[in-house]
Amino acid sequence: MLMAAVLPALSSQAQEKPNIVVIWGDDIGVHNISAYNHGVMGYKTPSIDSLAKEGAMFTDAYAQQSCTAGRASFILGQHPFRTGLLTIGMPGSEHGIPDWTPTIADVLKEQGYTTGQFGKNHLGDRDKHLPTNHGFDEFFGNLYHLNAEEEPETYYYPKDPEYRAVT
Repeated sequence: MLMAAVLPALSSQAQEKPNIVVIWGDDIGVHNISAYNHGVMGYKTPSIDSLAKEGAMFTDAYAQQSCTAGRASFILGQHPFRTGLLTIGMPGSEHGIPDWTPTIADVLKEQGYTTGQFGKNHLGDRDKHLPTNHGFDEFFGNLYHLNAEEEPETYYYPKDPEYRAVT
């Protein structure tokens, strides 16, 4: 009888999927996040700390010296060398994420997740390389970034003061 009461509770818990948020930053050391440095360093990241407190914190990782190789490895679930994306591609280059390989977004969608990628992609500079062409439901960001410091100065950047206040 006790087992019968526990099973429905377990099955309803099994149906709930956790939210997954991955924050990927270039040139950020583990101790730049206050959840990891425990007040030893001067950085304070309260929003990330809040997410960490409610979720999982990872302490062991492998990183690649090139942002493109690291992103490709994570998105494609392969060793960087196997992805073929070891260096930063130049604007307009054919070099980018291959069509034939599944991404983490493809796998998560099979499990019923809605996926999005926001910020720097750096896995190819053509429309065929867009994250939305590789399993992601939403994308807002840049495909190529080596000129990113110029972006706020371009004519098409939003001029609305309300928009600029929240960015």
